[in-house]
Amino acid sequence: MASTPLIHPAVSGISPGATGRGRRMTDAPTRMFHWLFALSFLGAYVTAESEPWRALHVTLGYSLAGLLGFRLLYGAFGPRHAGLGLMLRKLARAPAWVRAAIGGLQQPSGAAVNWRQGQNLLMAMAIVALLLLVVPLTLSGYATYNDWGDFLGGDWLGDVHEFFGNAFLAVVLGHVALIVGLSLLRRNNQALPMLNGRVKGAGPDLVQANRAWLAMLLLAAQLVFAGWEWQQFPHGLVPAQPWSAANAAHEARDDD
Repeated sequence: MASTPLIHPAVSGISPGATGRGRRMTDAPTRMFHWLFALSFLGAYVTAESEPWRALHVTLGYSLAGLLGFRLLYGAFGPRHAGLGLMLRKLARAPAWVRAAIGGLQQPSGAAVNWRQGQNLLMAMAIVALLLLVVPLTLSGYATYNDWGDFLGGDWLGDVHEFFGNAFLAVVLGHVALIVGLSLLRRNNQALPMLNGRVKGAGPDLVQANRAWLAMLLLAAQLVFAGWEWQQFPHGLVPAQPWSAANAAHEARDDD
């Protein structure tokens, strides 16, 4: 985390955060990506085993891939704080931190270990893992949907897709557990930067421009894509029957 500048914000050109509101740490496009990404995976995972909801499942899978593309572009061409290079540089320091932590724990005097840095490394690892897992998850899902595995026999692609879906869920649960644990340990809500973009404390905003327009553009793009997908399926993305009735009808057809 960047340290607070020692010069006055008026001189540095960085606008100070409003009193009582805290400092802005995360801009609107990053927050919008985060929640669309989370909701897309949640919806896709919940509908994975239901054939009547397959259209929605497929659409949400495509949304995950599209959101990953946005994040990569925003990381490459967006502001410095959104660059994925910052996260990768954090991960590059992981081996040195592990060596320092082991050495500190082995010291008779109990040398201090920088646990906060280790916690931040775990957070960065979870985020990078989620982004990386989207690739095999969506590719295997696309291949399964188009029956690419038939030429080798069996539903092996479906098993691959399920494996990566469960791996993604495991990382998500670990990520959430880490946020909850750090919130309790630090006595500070670690989810706030993804809710309102700010952290408590006086001082300048570390992210100057909120870019709400880009967040709204990303949301609009997702809604337009969902509407377009709705038109591609004969019955839309949501089955007319309730979930239980739809599943019962599907199982009855399978038995026949």
